[in-house]
Amino acid sequence: MEKIKAFIESEKGKDILTIIIVILVGLGSFELGRLSKEDESSGIKIEYTNQAENQPANVISVINSTKKENVSGKNFFASNRGTKYYSIGCSAGRDIKQENKVYFATKEEAEKAGYELSSSCR
Repeated sequence: MEKIKAFIESEKGKDILTIIIVILVGLGSFELGRLSKEDESSGIKIEYTNQAENQPANVISVINSTKKENVSGKNFFASNRGTKYYSIGCSAGRDIKQENKVYFATKEEAEKAGYELSSSCR
């Protein structure tokens, strides 16, 4: 034990201890970053108690994502993974995949669901 204590207190021992701490902090940070990316969050889930269990009132499922469908009576849309909503004519939401879109008839519905109007569509 005395030899270890003497080694740690020496200049060489302090240098080695510093290098070990830097390596451990780097590895720990790397692993924390990996863990944060592994969480497959499904985004915002909207549920309405007055509707059937499998069909929320304001969500329209689009089975074929390659086909762009015209959703009648719906004037606004948002991503189920985001916080902003867009008007149908707004080009700011064009990158949202069709299967991730949530549709709303009015601004009030979108805001009640927790979304806010995108600054690009004002």
